[in-house]
Amino acid sequence: MGELEKWEDEKNVYRVQGFSCANCAGKFEKNVKQIPGVQDAKVNFGASKISVYGATSIEDLEKAGAFENLKVEPEKKQKSNTDSEKIKSKESFIKKHGNILYSVLLINIGYLSMLANGEGNIITISLFAAAIVIGGYSLFKVGLQNLIRLDFDMKTLMTVAVIGAALIGEWAEGAIVVILFAISEALERFSMDRARQSIRSLMDIAPHEAIVRRNGQETKIHVDDILIGDIMIIKPGQKIAMDGIVVNGYSAVNQATITGESVPVGKAIDDEVFAGTLNEEGLLEVSVTKLAEDTTLSKIIHLVEEAQAERAPSQAFIDKFAKYYTPLIMIIAALVAIIPPLVFAASWETWVYQGLAVLVVGCPCALVISTPVSIVTAIGNAAKNGVLVKGGVYLEELGALKAIAFDKTGTLTKGIPVVTDFEIINNQAQPDQVFSTLAALENRSQHPLASAIIKKAEQDNINYANIVVENFSSITGKGIRGDINGTTYYIGSPGLFRELGVEHVIEDKVTLLQEQGKTAMVLGTEKEIIAVIAAADEVRETSKEVIQKLYQLGIKKTIMLTGDNNQTAQAIAQLVDVTDVESELLPEGKLNVIKKLRADYGHVSMIGDGVNDAPALAASTVGIAMGGAGTDTALETADVALMSDDLTKLPFAVKLSRKALAIIKQNITFSIAIKVIALLLVIPGWLTLWIAIIADMGATLLVTANGLRLLKVKD
Repeated sequence: MGELEKWEDEKNVYRVQGFSCANCAGKFEKNVKQIPGVQDAKVNFGASKISVYGATSIEDLEKAGAFENLKVEPEKKQKSNTDSEKIKSKESFIKKHGNILYSVLLINIGYLSMLANGEGNIITISLFAAAIVIGGYSLFKVGLQNLIRLDFDMKTLMTVAVIGAALIGEWAEGAIVVILFAISEALERFSMDRARQSIRSLMDIAPHEAIVRRNGQETKIHVDDILIGDIMIIKPGQKIAMDGIVVNGYSAVNQATITGESVPVGKAIDDEVFAGTLNEEGLLEVSVTKLAEDTTLSKIIHLVEEAQAERAPSQAFIDKFAKYYTPLIMIIAALVAIIPPLVFAASWETWVYQGLAVLVVGCPCALVISTPVSIVTAIGNAAKNGVLVKGGVYLEELGALKAIAFDKTGTLTKGIPVVTDFEIINNQAQPDQVFSTLAALENRSQHPLASAIIKKAEQDNINYANIVVENFSSITGKGIRGDINGTTYYIGSPGLFRELGVEHVIEDKVTLLQEQGKTAMVLGTEKEIIAVIAAADEVRETSKEVIQKLYQLGIKKTIMLTGDNNQTAQAIAQLVDVTDVESELLPEGKLNVIKKLRADYGHVSMIGDGVNDAPALAASTVGIAMGGAGTDTALETADVALMSDDLTKLPFAVKLSRKALAIIKQNITFSIAIKVIALLLVIPGWLTLWIAIIADMGATLLVTANGLRLLKVKD
């Protein structure tokens, strides 16, 4: 990575049109690396992009992709959906696949000629030969170049097989092989485009223009021209073009495209809104906070496309396997063609034909496409449902999870404590006066529960802001102190008051509150205890349901990690039904728990807010962040981000990844099995070019269709 960082300033990203297979993408990357001035290049087959480090031009890039007639354009080129571009797209499709139609026509005429004139007739042979040349021109162009360079890939195998078929007089079957291979490539390209469509649909979510108020005038301008601080006017029924903060108005906004939430969210002044979401009701005025390329939607699209480039372990295995598999098939095919005639005096024509059939059936098309189509489809589907998976490796790890650790605050609970109990111990004190003293002290505190006390005071209209607190200080790990009207007050644990020498039996009362999952504090002076206050972080309504669904999906262990005291932790653990709980943990303690879980279960996930507990998140096999939308840190640091502040997305993510893992295994198994079965047909001499190409094409179509089933996995 260090080498690439030197050239980061000269990195340019281009979109590529015309990839027909993963092998072609690899060849394009190799060719681009050889362009003078290019230091390195990385192709993202899943997103149809290439990152080029160094100086080059589009002309040079298209020359490097001339073998596949690839078209290249800068990633940032503005896109439009004009009618003329759609017409050009249709014309390009007809031009690209017209040769297949002509070849099919020639093959049909060839068979008619065969019936009328015989198989060896010059007209019949000419018709089939023309079909081979027209339908296989692009195939032969690359295949012959590869053969000269001893670069063995699928097109090399097919070229040798077709030429061999022609040499032994099997013109009809050679033509059929060409046409079926061309159809197979076209369908493979279509299938990958279908898989990529889940990301392209995200790109089209946000409008390209917005109404902006400048100098008192409302003008519709392109999003690239909108500046931070501009005021956007979003009418009911319009999509929001940029991230921003509401400065005027109230409405319900459908955020499903970003967070996956099906229910619209109320938005008022100071609330954040995201590009690509739909304003359903009222008129909103929004102050823009991010440029077009920095919006949450843009980051999601970028991260998902980068995720598709990250190879999963199974894909890395397949790529390595295919590297040695193709030359091996050529050796086996040569042995099949040569050994029977030489050793057993069998017919050369028969066994050369069998060898050619081995070449065709040996094409690893289905094997190579089996994993990428599944990974791209699953990651795209996850993104559309509010789950950002940062790569194929994390998709596979999610599917293999055996244990999940949950941070308590903000994950299993709402993360917003509320006052639940307030009891006066000194009966002579007035409740409102005591609470105002309590709130005045806590107003200067950084304690997590201070906000709950302030909120309670404001709800009950208790005045505290005008109370003067002097000599305020924090007693590390124990509480706070401050002087009000000459009296020193303390707020803290019962242990603090024992140290002060204040005698009052309140331990039973505090213990009871803690057993109920509440955090108890004591207010008093150096002479007496005045009141006991308890606050609790409310458990999310969905937490228990989520845990139950995870058990149904096969998760063996769920564990809650918290810095809270044991009684509070145990009470919440019972409410959410986790199998284990670890309490009173510092960040180092959480890290140690994760390490132990990895040792016991192998595949472990930690789920939190993506900012705190960073060591534990990093140590897990999959770090999952809650509430990724609008949180740059969560988007950048987590392996998986749940875009909404909603735990119910977790079972969906695990279910989708399990399904993806199952489909990848099915595809690999089927791809290899169909090859083995077809190759076994060589032994009795039953393998024909027809069977070979149908087996190869059928396997490719089936594994692709199987991978696309991941689009149907719903939340």
